[in-house]
Amino acid sequence: MDTFKCLALYVRSIELGSMSAAARERGTTQSTVSKAITALEKRLGVRLLARSTTVLVPTTQGQLFYERAKRVLEEFDEAEAEARGMTERPAGKLRLNVPSALGQFYVADLVRTFLRTYPEVEVELTLNDRMVDLLEEGVDVALRLGGKLPPDAVARYVGTSVRYLVAAPAYLQGRAIVTPEDLATQDYIRFAWLDGGDMVELSNGVQKLTVATRARFAVNNALLIRDALLAGDGVGLCPSWLASDSLASGKLVRVLPEWSGPSQQLTLLTPSRRYQPLRARLFIDFMARAMAGLPGITSQSQIAGSEG
Repeated sequence: MDTFKCLALYVRSIELGSMSAAARERGTTQSTVSKAITALEKRLGVRLLARSTTVLVPTTQGQLFYERAKRVLEEFDEAEAEARGMTERPAGKLRLNVPSALGQFYVADLVRTFLRTYPEVEVELTLNDRMVDLLEEGVDVALRLGGKLPPDAVARYVGTSVRYLVAAPAYLQGRAIVTPEDLATQDYIRFAWLDGGDMVELSNGVQKLTVATRARFAVNNALLIRDALLAGDGVGLCPSWLASDSLASGKLVRVLPEWSGPSQQLTLLTPSRRYQPLRARLFIDFMARAMAGLPGITSQSQIAGSEG
């Protein structure tokens, strides 16, 4: 069997977690994938996979080989593109990972715009709110909202989004929220799995404080938090990129408008490696420009301009 085909089947088996998934993606059989990987193991004289009935896990040698093999395949794709005079016409699959709400709210539309610009590029977009391992999961570009960034990734800062305390006018009727401490008596809505739990950090530009809240609804999806706030179920912090349209329409209003939560830093991440496909480089440049122009997101140049 062709060596490059074997490498491709091995790499996708690792990234998808099973030989059957790789077979379905490539339009072949699981037996063909298994034979390809066995051929690689025989050629290398090492075992690449620790096979079980439930999961496909690379051995130590298999993980190292996966990382090198993935790089070889990507460099071959780029070399092939250059040889065909396609340097300005990127091609191939781009695997992206972004937070769920931001993906649904903005990124999916931006990806479709990118695809219309580069018709020979394919995009595999996954949405979740955890910090993915870019190399292990085969992700080319990830977009993150704050949090600790992995030390083995290359980060490109995109912009900042302020987080406001907001609520629906219906919720605020008959309720007095005059100081940050008043939040302790309110129905608070927050993101689940926060390190601080029900403790909320706030700042008014001069003073920083941490106040206690009572979270009656904690959920790991920003859109569901926004829906609950719009329904009048409570008060909570909402990033300006997610709340700007509702604030403009009056469906949400700011609570304690002189106070805000820690800003979200929007960052594009790529695996820490020397080689980067043209399609990835173009997408990063495209997203950096596009995201900085979205409502509720302030770019670095805008911050610098305001300070000047």
